[in-house]
Amino acid sequence: METVTSADGTTIAFDRIGDGTAGTVILIGGAFGYRKFPKMVQLSEALAEHGLTVINYDRRGRGDSGDSPGVYDVTNEIEDIAALMQAAGGSAALFGWSSGAVLALLAAGSGRVPGVTKVVAFEPPFVVDRSGHVPPADLDVRLHELIAADKRDKTVRLYMSKAMGVPWTMVTAMRITPFWKNLKATANSTAHDWAVMRPYMRGEKLRAADWSGVTVPTLVVAGADSAALLKNGAKAIAAVLPRAEHRELAKLSHDPKIDILAPAAGEFLTGTQR
Repeated sequence: METVTSADGTTIAFDRIGDGTAGTVILIGGAFGYRKFPKMVQLSEALAEHGLTVINYDRRGRGDSGDSPGVYDVTNEIEDIAALMQAAGGSAALFGWSSGAVLALLAAGSGRVPGVTKVVAFEPPFVVDRSGHVPPADLDVRLHELIAADKRDKTVRLYMSKAMGVPWTMVTAMRITPFWKNLKATANSTAHDWAVMRPYMRGEKLRAADWSGVTVPTLVVAGADSAALLKNGAKAIAAVLPRAEHRELAKLSHDPKIDILAPAAGEFLTGTQR
């Protein structure tokens, strides 16, 4: 494990996997994700096999990284990525999963993270119409209350059902699985995810002007087996980004098979086909 210090003094922990010559990529997880999550580890190892050096980090509030309790500002997370970029040598691609994909795009377009070479955005959960689940606009009020009281079980249930749109029956079933303890461990970090996603889950069309700063080549990936909301969101952001390619991969879902996702990402990031 290595660490960097972000602009606000928060410590961000990361692992560096591989020492390839094809460049560096920083992995950005989604809600409840952390660097030791098995599929993040698998993805890191798979991309390293493509000749990439992989920076796999804990977003603030999870794993071995510090936090800024009560302060949930997207700018802080962008500054975290800027600090990781320096640790990467000043040049790297970004790979984001779910809310991490939106954070990657915001970082790339912010002007605060020089050195971004490419972006892979895997299923950014933009809600671009009102045909399906639309989170309540005031979700942050209840979310922040639960986090301040450290009511992690209730925080997980709230975020999964109200932000992510997971049916209550599924959330209830998940509570009896061994994985629930991992969700509770990262529950308090979901306010950072909501700070990223709140403006983009209102059921409104995306505006090209908001994303004009993302000038690097971008691959937007969705799974053919994923929910319509995720597939629609991926198509919508690809349509407004200046230099985006959209791919929908067969037999892939939001809980991805790494042996399907990693080759597509690796080929795009390295500019090679294996």
